[in-house]
Amino acid sequence: MPTRRPLRYQVATSLDGYLAGPNGEFDWIPMDPDLDFAALFGRFDGLLMGRKTWETVAAMHGSGGGAFGLPTWVVSATLTGRAPPGVTLIDRDVAAQVRALKELPPSSPGKELWLHGGGVLAASLLDAGLVDTIELAVIPIALGRGIPFLAGARRRHALRLEAHRVYPKTGTTLLTYAVAK
Repeated sequence: MPTRRPLRYQVATSLDGYLAGPNGEFDWIPMDPDLDFAALFGRFDGLLMGRKTWETVAAMHGSGGGAFGLPTWVVSATLTGRAPPGVTLIDRDVAAQVRALKELPPSSPGKELWLHGGGVLAASLLDAGLVDTIELAVIPIALGRGIPFLAGARRRHALRLEAHRVYPKTGTTLLTYAVAK
């Protein structure tokens, strides 16, 4: 039986719960000098995101392959055409396809799938019981409005705090929760 890969929803959020401003802006997220991005990216062997997040990442880093050097799956009912190498489009049976991705063996022990952005996608996968961990980098800013980090969850989900860390230079607080099953 293959080793199950956990799905971690890891995202920056404002103190009032938005992953982006009302126009998709994220210029309010500081790049904390104490955050080890190499270690962060090294935890994952695949990336899952919604269409809007993919379009933002592709515009910033180019769309010639998987985002951040990882195999990438983009969930969209509206993207058409051929995906670039390293990118797979998921346009139907999202929960079933994500469940199948989680059952694939990781590239090495301990690797996870990274759910990166997409509050609607995150809420739907949480409701489907597919999210194992929610990790929030809470930025000390109140946006007042924007794109919620969980948009449209249909029910309550109990979480258990596993870890927390404060980054004093920016005031960012990293909170890691296990999703109760």
